[in-house]
Amino acid sequence: MTRFLSLICPIDFSDASRGALSHAAAIADHFGADITVLTVVDPFVAAISAAEPTTTTVERETEQALKRFCEDTLAHMAPGPRGLRLRYAIGTPALEILREAHESNADLIVMSSHGRQGIRKMVFGSTTERVLRETHVPVLITPASRTTALPLSELAGQIREVVAPLDLTTFSTRQLKVAAAIADAAGVPLALTHVVKPDIAAHGHRQHLSKLQASVTPRVPTECLLLSGEPAEEIVKLAASRHANLIVMGLHSSGILGPRMGSVTYRVLSTTDAFVLALPPHAAVPVVHPALVQSSMA
Repeated sequence: MTRFLSLICPIDFSDASRGALSHAAAIADHFGADITVLTVVDPFVAAISAAEPTTTTVERETEQALKRFCEDTLAHMAPGPRGLRLRYAIGTPALEILREAHESNADLIVMSSHGRQGIRKMVFGSTTERVLRETHVPVLITPASRTTALPLSELAGQIREVVAPLDLTTFSTRQLKVAAAIADAAGVPLALTHVVKPDIAAHGHRQHLSKLQASVTPRVPTECLLLSGEPAEEIVKLAASRHANLIVMGLHSSGILGPRMGSVTYRVLSTTDAFVLALPPHAAVPVVHPALVQSSMA
């Protein structure tokens, strides 16, 4: 029996989460996937609402708001996802998102970074951060500045390059495989980069990076870039200077002697305007599988 791809899109009714839902719908439309749209009600708010003598319960209000939000966001997108499931929960947002992803056997979580509100912030949504710290499912982070989505075929055309920051641990091989597959499917170059501190000798790092480059299919133009400086800052600058639009990063610790790639990922998310595909160590290959993309582009 064929299992259709499944996406989770958490929303909080903000413009940023509207953008995330639009992009989730574009992906679902392209791959014939299902979407579960989830919103989480704070227990304190639910308790206050339950204590007030009203004719409408918080559950009913949330259901109605969720339905209106989805109808308004997806009205211009046809045919949209194969199936749309609306869910609400009462509890801690990150925990409920992770629970829903686990129970529904999701292939991908699509959510906003909530990275900019007013002046430029060096932090992003605490819910997004906790999901990234604990997820076993790949997460596609949409920039808060992107509140609408193009069809996936047009959106893919805006990816000029895939940037893959590697920390040269054993996880880098898997991360590279996913990044190279996306670059191959989209027909764009791949930039492999590793960032070292200014006072660290780089020769061994360069050799390791070159060895990884040799594993990439010759169909993908691949460049190795050994950079020096603060990792998150250099990654964001590189993606911006090349108009890459997609960064594929890992979510794990590189060990006591190296930078914690997870924390680098969080800092990248707070400042980049690119999409970020965040890969936990043991997750399955995400929904953006090259064979599916190639079949649609043929």
